[in-house]
Amino acid sequence: MLLAVTVANMLEWYDFAVYAFLAQVIAEVMFPTGNALASLLLSVGTFGVGFLTRPIGAVVFGVLADRRGRKFTLLLTFVLMGGATLAIGIIPPFATLGVIAPLLIVLARLLQGLAAGGAMGGATALLIEHAPPGRAGYFGSWQAAGQAGALLLGALAAATVSASISPEQLSGWGWRLPFLASLVLVPLALYIRRTVDDSDAFVRQARVAGSPLNVLWHTRSGAVARGFGITIIWTVATYFFFVYVPLYARTVLHLPLSTTLFSNSLALAFMLVVSPVAGHLSDRFGRYRVMMTAALAIVVLIVPGFDFLLSHPQAAALMAFQVASAVLAALFIGPAPAAIAELFPVGVRSSGIGVAYNCAVTIFGGFAPLIATGLVARTGNPLSPAWYVISSCGLSLMALLVTLRTSSRDPC
Repeated sequence: MLLAVTVANMLEWYDFAVYAFLAQVIAEVMFPTGNALASLLLSVGTFGVGFLTRPIGAVVFGVLADRRGRKFTLLLTFVLMGGATLAIGIIPPFATLGVIAPLLIVLARLLQGLAAGGAMGGATALLIEHAPPGRAGYFGSWQAAGQAGALLLGALAAATVSASISPEQLSGWGWRLPFLASLVLVPLALYIRRTVDDSDAFVRQARVAGSPLNVLWHTRSGAVARGFGITIIWTVATYFFFVYVPLYARTVLHLPLSTTLFSNSLALAFMLVVSPVAGHLSDRFGRYRVMMTAALAIVVLIVPGFDFLLSHPQAAALMAFQVASAVLAALFIGPAPAAIAELFPVGVRSSGIGVAYNCAVTIFGGFAPLIATGLVARTGNPLSPAWYVISSCGLSLMALLVTLRTSSRDPC
């Protein structure tokens, strides 16, 4: 079950993530402005647009998952995600369609966001509810590992394509190949998801009276707020270290695209491995002890790390920075799914996770690459993006402290 859910999650999140690693090429093809920075800002802004519909997806599909079941809902979200991803791969360029081309890209990203918002709560709830006693942290960490695996697949696909063909071929047709892979990935993931049933805990529990959203609003609003806070650094770390940093290395450090993508792949491989370890540690020592240690380490090390990268603009320095970032991010993110899931009872768990997580992702994570790029452009200080990460860590640390004070003990 654990392997099946993780692989299906990874394939679904690949569809959403691969856009980020080809943002610079998509900027040239779909958002030509005559100004490289303006085109890049439009492209990463469109990446962020995909997050605007995630809270809507969380509400619609979260309620459906709490009513009809996690399995049924996840099958629906993956069909929607796969269709939108395939559409991005076949939309003609700006040179052919004019302004209609970027508008269609935006629409496809909105549909991807709708599906991603719906998938998060159901997939996390499914993992947690299948966990044996005392193993929720480890089982939940595979949600984080699946996201890392999706980013890894996306980075490897983009790196392989960019390294295998000429820049002209990449801009002409090569960038479309990772999106067209949905033709294979969607049937595979649907087959895998059909083999996983809802847990006994969900099947046997009594459905809540009224809408799960009403229950959340009247009895679990504090839990939603704490889940929102915990998610902030989860999402900022993910999209900053693994989406923005490759762009930073390409546009500020002027490293080759293939170098930045392969470095990103190495870092994501570390995150994939470390996330379950962090989940296991949280089962032994408590969720919040592990997560707070990781967040504090990020606060202390992010500025020196960025300064080191800026003064050593080479592939080896980039790999060292990204691997270290991946380990620290994984130590926080690995226990986070269980920490958030434990805030909600089974009857509203999918809705609660979905709303808390996706609202935070929309506000803080999806636009992290755009905010970081804009900070450098506005201030002229290449270290300025680090302060966005530090402030995000501070908000999540406050949420963890509040949760500790309102809980009888640190769950483990």
